[in-house]
Amino acid sequence: MSDLEAEYRLDYFEEEGFDRKECPSCGAHFWTRDPDRELCGEPPCEDYSFIDDPGFPESYTLTEMREAFLSYFEDRGHERIDPYPVAANRWRDDVLLTQASIYDFQPLVTSGETPPPANPLTISQPCIRMQDIDNVGKTGRHTMAFEMMAHHAFNTREDAEAEYAYEGEVYWKDETVEYCDGLFEELGADLEEITYIEDPWVGGGNAGPAIEVIYKGAELATLVFMCMERDPDGDYEMKDGNTYSFMDTYIVDTGYGLERWTWMSQGTPTVYEAIYPDAIDFLKENAGLAYTDEEEAIVARAATLSGRLDIDDVDDVEDARGEIADRLDVDVDRLRELVEPLESIYAIADHSRTLAYMFGDGIVPSNVGTGYLARMVLRRTKRLVDEVGVDAPLDELVDMQADRLGYENRDTIREIVRTEERKYRKTLERGSRKVEQLADEYAGTDEPIPTEDLLELYDSHGIQPDMVAEIAADRGASVDVPDDFYALVADRHEEVGDADETEDRDERFSDLPETEKLFYDDQNRTEFEAVVLDVFEAEEGYDVVLDQTMFYPEGGGQPADHGQLVGGEATADVTDVQEVDGVVLHRADADPGKGEFVRGQVDGDRRNRLRAHHTATHLIGHAAREVLGDHVRQAGAQKGLDSSRLDVRHYDRITREDVREIERVANELVRENLPVRQEWPHRHEAEAEHGFDLYQGGVPPGTNVRLIHVGDADVQACAGTHVDRTGDVGAVKVLKTEPVQDGVERIVFAAAGAAIESTQRTEDALYDAADALDVDPLDVPETAERFFEEWKARGKEIETLKEDLAAARASGGADAEEVVIDGVTAVVQRLDGDTDELRATANAHVDDGKVAVVGSGADGSASFVVGVPEEVDVDAGQVVAELAGRVGGGGGGPPDFAQGGGPDVDALDDALEAAPDVLRTLQEA
Repeated sequence: MSDLEAEYRLDYFEEEGFDRKECPSCGAHFWTRDPDRELCGEPPCEDYSFIDDPGFPESYTLTEMREAFLSYFEDRGHERIDPYPVAANRWRDDVLLTQASIYDFQPLVTSGETPPPANPLTISQPCIRMQDIDNVGKTGRHTMAFEMMAHHAFNTREDAEAEYAYEGEVYWKDETVEYCDGLFEELGADLEEITYIEDPWVGGGNAGPAIEVIYKGAELATLVFMCMERDPDGDYEMKDGNTYSFMDTYIVDTGYGLERWTWMSQGTPTVYEAIYPDAIDFLKENAGLAYTDEEEAIVARAATLSGRLDIDDVDDVEDARGEIADRLDVDVDRLRELVEPLESIYAIADHSRTLAYMFGDGIVPSNVGTGYLARMVLRRTKRLVDEVGVDAPLDELVDMQADRLGYENRDTIREIVRTEERKYRKTLERGSRKVEQLADEYAGTDEPIPTEDLLELYDSHGIQPDMVAEIAADRGASVDVPDDFYALVADRHEEVGDADETEDRDERFSDLPETEKLFYDDQNRTEFEAVVLDVFEAEEGYDVVLDQTMFYPEGGGQPADHGQLVGGEATADVTDVQEVDGVVLHRADADPGKGEFVRGQVDGDRRNRLRAHHTATHLIGHAAREVLGDHVRQAGAQKGLDSSRLDVRHYDRITREDVREIERVANELVRENLPVRQEWPHRHEAEAEHGFDLYQGGVPPGTNVRLIHVGDADVQACAGTHVDRTGDVGAVKVLKTEPVQDGVERIVFAAAGAAIESTQRTEDALYDAADALDVDPLDVPETAERFFEEWKARGKEIETLKEDLAAARASGGADAEEVVIDGVTAVVQRLDGDTDELRATANAHVDDGKVAVVGSGADGSASFVVGVPEEVDVDAGQVVAELAGRVGGGGGGPPDFAQGGGPDVDALDDALEAAPDVLRTLQEA
């Protein structure tokens, strides 16, 4: 008996007459009402049996099925809650995308730190699972974007020693299975065809027994009973290789696939016809994809077996396709010809929906995080669209899904897609040359281009593996693309960090209480009194712990307060303040003495400049969203005394016009002199009212969160210090904008007195330029442009004169030696000039049909330029490499034009004298 077998022996199974069996095909244990059943029911052990024979008597759309599910659980005491965004990193910092409904409640609710928004509850949560990307289109059932309908109950053991945010038991395993059975029964399913497969679950540091619910070959639900947590001393070793022990909390975590249930009710060949009927029809017609009755029959029969193509269950997808072809008595190439275009159509529909979710929820394409995953999906979709011949803009395909999902930012979504396509074309142009070089490296060998190189080509240049395969084949190299290629790419970018890895608490502070933070009570106050609880020696000075403080510790991009601690006759300068486990450490240059009574004095001017810049950060962020779009979110911030910066996620460069408008909106808020107030609501109340855009600067811990309201214009969760009214900011001036990385723009700005100082510095520079040009300051731009145009014209004139001089030298033959080598005239010439002169002279000789070898000893070093006419079989790069080696250097280039050199100018003449022999040798080779 396995360690968890007893966890599956439910009273409900016994009361309903279930039998526990072992599948002879896969070895899984399962429960069934059918005493004659042998197999577990899940592909590849069994095939779909509901295609053309729906599992429910009525057909449902996605909307109808979602409502049927939610209403069923509402009628049974569950509160319906609204879904969360697909970008899970809005409310947690350990994952990127929402992959299950339980993600909405991890880690704060599942740990018992905060209560759930309702208990029990029901939800239909949009999710994205990148690991399924390679299965989409092939298996008939996988979708990367899906809705996980769910019901959850959060329980606490009666003997729990610690206090948790919820207590007692709502319901557990028996009731959960009974609810599942009841839903099937209400929808008219044949309960004898349902199997409940035992499959322990592990994820996010938690684990527990779980049941997969299979009906007519399709997995329609998973019932997870989360009751264990990772524990190195735990008694239960799970499938991830870690040991686990039981928790005080235990949670019903269910997942019912909306798309699968809808598919089951319709019995269409694949899930895609059930959930994307309009998109599939549009794409097939647009791509000119049509089948005869005979071909339709083959495709339909293949669909019933497509569950066997799951990359998680087979070693090679194409081998599995061959087995399907054998069962259908169809040539495998013929089967592939019929189904592969259709698989691409299915994937395009699904990927378009995924992109609509991503961009609709404000994800911006970039090179990192959720932005990278969005870019990966978009590029793969674009490739599929081109391959299958869909003659429709990609932004239109995504917009169709965004419209169906009810997003209001559809114009922004389309612009993001169009902008990203333009970037992709440029990336492909640069990357294809890299592919050719790599293919040449492996051409003629028995080794295929390694998977790691394929992944790097995709990561760095966006080159799809099938494109690599095409280029490689043309150059005599091979590629072996793994079936799960895109899942491997996603794995590279989905790792955020182990949520269980937390720093050990500093034992020095274990007996100290958390410091009372006075600065939240009155942010204008700079003086206070306190008792020194302890003093710790530091590398430079001392770390002083007080019972209370007005000093703000560094955090949230805001630097620490500075000031003094005065006790008796001793004065200690505070130069840094940090917070560790709730204890505030004041870095001081003197020891005020443990147990002493001290007076604290915060540097008021520094505090006020930081308060102004922190509030201005909120104003700039709000203005950027107003001007650039609601998709704009903070990617980082740093406040300073003279300037601050705000990094925002945006799909394009911020223009000068955008900057002026951002400044206008921000300063309008300043002129309105709005109140800036704080409150500490329960986090669920805050999230329900304001959404997850609250967490622009990161996700704060705790049941209650501190919100900063700037009038009615902006609200954010924030722990920093702020001015009382926006008028106290004085003014906001954007100093510059610049790209930090693809998809992230930096706005550097100044506030209050720093804004005036920065403006004065800019004016001083303008006046200095005006003095130098001897014009009025307002005439500087026009004058500078005129000077620049004159400078460019003069440069072109000089270039023309150099070319004329080079042509004259070439025709005159000064210092030049002509030799004939195998019928080809070559000119060897020393010309002590700059590189431009050498290139111009060499080009003049090449224009005359001659090979040119031009050397120079200018500037104390030797240099060469070699030019070769198109019809002459001499490699200029090899010639330069040989000559440069003779002067102690190197060089090279393409066969028609190359340059190089070395430090030994004394050897220049000897090298030029040897040039004819070098040319003969290379020509003969």
